[in-house]
Amino acid sequence: MPEGKPNAQVLDGCVTLAYRDINALCLKIDHAKDAMKGSLFDVEKIEEHELKVIDPWGSRFRIIEVNADDVVDTRGRQPGDMSEGLAMTDLTINVEKGTNLDGIARFYSCLFHASTVIIPGSLVVVKVGPIQTLTFLVKDCEGKVSHADLVESEEGIMNYGAHISMYIADFPKTYDRAESLGVTYVNPRFKRRAYNKEEAIDQCMFRIIDIVDPENVEEGSILKIEHEVRSVIKKDGSKYKSCPFDKVPDQCLTTS
Repeated sequence: MPEGKPNAQVLDGCVTLAYRDINALCLKIDHAKDAMKGSLFDVEKIEEHELKVIDPWGSRFRIIEVNADDVVDTRGRQPGDMSEGLAMTDLTINVEKGTNLDGIARFYSCLFHASTVIIPGSLVVVKVGPIQTLTFLVKDCEGKVSHADLVESEEGIMNYGAHISMYIADFPKTYDRAESLGVTYVNPRFKRRAYNKEEAIDQCMFRIIDIVDPENVEEGSILKIEHEVRSVIKKDGSKYKSCPFDKVPDQCLTTS
């Protein structure tokens, strides 16, 4: 987030955003450069249809030009006119050298039944939607990588780091799998809290923060990054208010 106490929140990774017209975006960027002087803002044209952008606080973005028909999720959208930015097609999270990439892949396959692709020693790509991926990339430098900002409180351990929000179809069974892995988490920062499955269904959400290897859970956390796992539907079967789908997909019609 661009505001922070005392500093802005900077993602150790990269967000890929799809636009229909890179040249039109470049014109806007040219007009903005003077206003950004003195900040970390920077733009580099990688090739004709791709930009590398650093925002004023240091977060990195990859901007790609695409055909709108290739990236728009037809299941629904937020209200209002179509924006120039069409979609977030990938979120890349940096990890340290030596990170258990196979374990990360097994975690998403086990917990979310997501398909994954692994390039050993380099990255894991998790398919999290029809046009979206979540990538874990080994950072090409030494040093620690952290995506959590943990603070102890009377109510529990609060996380002030970035978190990933996702809607899933099989919400109750996903909670069961998370509980069996011992990775359910309550962040006391937020009013909506789920300490058990019933509360998760009532709240239409639960959280995890530890990625573990399902084959070696006893080895502990591979990586800490908070996920807010959301249900598409409420307890009565109606669509959850913030879910952008136009209608509830058939596979979401259960809360048991």
